[in-house]
Amino acid sequence: MEEAIQKADVLIEALGWIRRFRNKVTVIKLGGSVMEDEDALRHILLDIVFMETVGMWPVVVHGGGAAISRAMDEAGIEPNFIQGRRYTDDATLEIVKRVLGYEVSEYIAGRIRDLGGSSQSLNHTNQTVLKGQRITLPGDDGQPIDLGRVGRVTQVDTAAILSLCTNEVIPVIPSLCIEESTGQLLNVNADTAATTVAMQLQADKLVYVSDVNGVRRDKNDPDTRIHSLTSREARQLIQEGVVSSGMIPKVEACLETLDHGVKKVHIVDGRLRHSLLLEIYTTRGVGTEITAGA
Repeated sequence: MEEAIQKADVLIEALGWIRRFRNKVTVIKLGGSVMEDEDALRHILLDIVFMETVGMWPVVVHGGGAAISRAMDEAGIEPNFIQGRRYTDDATLEIVKRVLGYEVSEYIAGRIRDLGGSSQSLNHTNQTVLKGQRITLPGDDGQPIDLGRVGRVTQVDTAAILSLCTNEVIPVIPSLCIEESTGQLLNVNADTAATTVAMQLQADKLVYVSDVNGVRRDKNDPDTRIHSLTSREARQLIQEGVVSSGMIPKVEACLETLDHGVKKVHIVDGRLRHSLLLEIYTTRGVGTEITAGA
């Protein structure tokens, strides 16, 4: 009986959050090692189906770097990374279109349907909802470095995405965009794509599903996870060097998102079973949430 009462207490705790987030957009960025762990991915997608079932509007934005690298290796194409960005020539773009833009995206949408949800992949074969422009990187000599068919998202078809949400369909969006000036596809960093989608949708939340449990005071100690930060506190941690190396661009992306009206950004470890539900529907959470103010 005591165990049954505890389960009821959990449901009551979740009730308040469920009511608060009903009909609110949450953008979920999937990528990295979590995409390679079938069991972890299944539980994340099951959490997303739950979120939609209780009235939230989840929107999935995903990458697929490991799958692209495997396909390039099979094709005998050597990958080339410049300052952490994949150089994308015509041959590489064809692989990115096939693997990221179609196979991975349709797989995620299909798994959501297998788990009882309704989902549609918004990719270049049916409806591309991201538009953008090419980018370059600054070189040491001050000259721009060409990345090939690589871009950033500048415009999001929010009407198409929200239409699916209101019809109880979970949108799945690969990190590819259409170049506004030429109509050609461009490869886009999934973190920055998710950031722009969240900003233009005026999402209530953006969740980065990562392979770490959040921002830590000691990056090597999971037990030093910081539960909650304001923008000012996060910037201070960057200045102090507490937030360092690969976590810096992710936290900076969180801060940019908050500056453009998204209320909360979360970083969670997707390898933890049901990490999305635990972060969103419990008071304490299991990751780090960053908010604009106190």
